[in-house]
Amino acid sequence: MTKRTLGVSVYPDHSDIEKDKEYLAKAALQGFTRVFMSMLEVDAGKEQVMHKYHNLISYAKLLGYSVTLDVAPDMFEQLGISYHDLSFFSQLGTDSIRLDTGFDGQTEAMISYNPELINIELNMSNDVAYLNNILSYSANRPFIYGCHNFYPQRGTGLPLDFFISCSKRFRNENIETAAFVTSQSGNMGPWNVNDGLPTLEMHRDLPILVQTKHLFATGLIDCVIIGNAHASDEELMELGRLDRYQISLGVKLSSDINEVEKEILFDNQHFRRGDIADLAIRSTEVRRKYGPNDNPKSSGTHEFRRGAIVIGNDEFGRYKNELQIVLEPHIDPRKNLVAEISEKELFLLDYVTPWSKFKLEAI
Repeated sequence: MTKRTLGVSVYPDHSDIEKDKEYLAKAALQGFTRVFMSMLEVDAGKEQVMHKYHNLISYAKLLGYSVTLDVAPDMFEQLGISYHDLSFFSQLGTDSIRLDTGFDGQTEAMISYNPELINIELNMSNDVAYLNNILSYSANRPFIYGCHNFYPQRGTGLPLDFFISCSKRFRNENIETAAFVTSQSGNMGPWNVNDGLPTLEMHRDLPILVQTKHLFATGLIDCVIIGNAHASDEELMELGRLDRYQISLGVKLSSDINEVEKEILFDNQHFRRGDIADLAIRSTEVRRKYGPNDNPKSSGTHEFRRGAIVIGNDEFGRYKNELQIVLEPHIDPRKNLVAEISEKELFLLDYVTPWSKFKLEAI
């Protein structure tokens, strides 16, 4: 499995190039390493397109980005170029081209052997044997990538179960994958409808950090790309700080939390016990470490709902100072309520599986 990466999108035919360069520079400082550019809406001649895109791509390459161009057959016709000669893209400095429209399998396999060594990204958002067909023609596997669509129109993004099924086709073949999240401040995409640009419909109104946590938590996506431009500085920084390899849950602290409980929450690597329970996610190693520390019963509520984070108090015997994330509501005076997970992130608890590592962060 490849290392996880972050990407941004820019739209040179709708934006100011200097603004795009500034955006790419900011994102690079936050650890973004991939840029997606759409050529689906190109309406200028070959020379003009070459000048505009080469300028921006050259700058992106200086910043260390891998560059993907989204292309379609009519654009090739307009520019007088061929899928069987990718030298135009090589001159631009492109690393990958994403085929928005597919061919017959044999064609894609032949393109993957292009002498320019440009990667071929396939559309992942169809649950058919498209990838298997291409691979059956002995495609050049190291140059085959997958990338989901984004959906500018509200109500048209992929449902989660369908997304998982599509993505598993690529994951099962060890093909590198990508999907899109949407900035809540960006308002630019390839078309004149911009209700956000996520892959998953359930993400459309969620904070970008939660969307990204979710895509990585599925274990099916290697690169998360911000679909619309331009994300805010705050959004870029949030994603730059994100641990891409384990779930981090944003929590709001209880008013009566004590210092020992804070230390248990934030200064330890948590993982869910392998012998799981329905009642709660148990992080039990901390009780061994903090067993000698006193932890009196709190004066607050001991009635817990899903997403409550509790720590065993002095009345809990050998389970004192064990941390639990509540899955099923219950009452237990031997546990102190120390924090609660943000409502928008409660669905991420479904991805904390046996032995999963996780972190907690104050919001």
